[in-house]
Amino acid sequence: MTQAADPLDESAPPIEVKNLFSQYGDHVIHKDLNLTVRRGDVLGVVGGSGAGKSVLLNTIIGLKRPEGGTVRIFGTDIQHASRRKWTAIERRWGVLFQQGALWSNLTVKENVAAPLLEHTDMDANEADQLADLKIALAGLPAGAGALKPSELSGGMIKRASLARALALDPELLFLDEPTSGLDPISAAAFDELIRDLADSLDLTVFMITHDLDSLYAITDQVAVLADKHVVAMAPVRELEHFDHPWIREYFLGPRGRASADSRESVASAAGGH
Repeated sequence: MTQAADPLDESAPPIEVKNLFSQYGDHVIHKDLNLTVRRGDVLGVVGGSGAGKSVLLNTIIGLKRPEGGTVRIFGTDIQHASRRKWTAIERRWGVLFQQGALWSNLTVKENVAAPLLEHTDMDANEADQLADLKIALAGLPAGAGALKPSELSGGMIKRASLARALALDPELLFLDEPTSGLDPISAAAFDELIRDLADSLDLTVFMITHDLDSLYAITDQVAVLADKHVVAMAPVRELEHFDHPWIREYFLGPRGRASADSRESVASAAGGH
């Protein structure tokens, strides 16, 4: 019998980080970092190498204990959450790790069914049926559920991992570099899938990415990590006008301009029909 979950604060932001301080040894990663994610937003998180994007994600989901500050998920301080609160939180988020993190000895369907068997009272047959639905929702072809991770392409691994992240019908979805390693066509298709799922399932999405096309295509807000904290948070088009040196280089450098111009061309073409 799975343990009952405590209710969470429905009025609280899905993610609220206050005065976060993180370090490894003597190396300070974050200092006075503040971040609030609004319900229903797709948030892109960007920053240079070593800015602490993955450390922030790992801290928010409880894999790293912060040296200072607080992290609240749906109003609950995760540092002081009871087991019942943790059960409630874990049922309401899903995580897609950068390399997929699928269990190699299980099939896709078994990977997707695992959270259902762990966190609910479903029997194996019910979990299998729901896993099939999630696999289809993630855009995988019929028969993919019977495959092992080693038999999947990079794009299929991302979709299988997404299906597992969606297994418990989460309200909050964490994505760590979801389009890394994908060709441009596969990356664009994955972006479209995330945006469609966010809209249709009313998801709040926390997405670490370096993919400028993803930022322009699907985010509502973008948080920029630099100088050990969030130096800016705004819609991507507004960030183009910020004067911070890293932001200017990232968004107004050659790749940033190309990505922005590409989005403008697509929008113009769509408006012309």
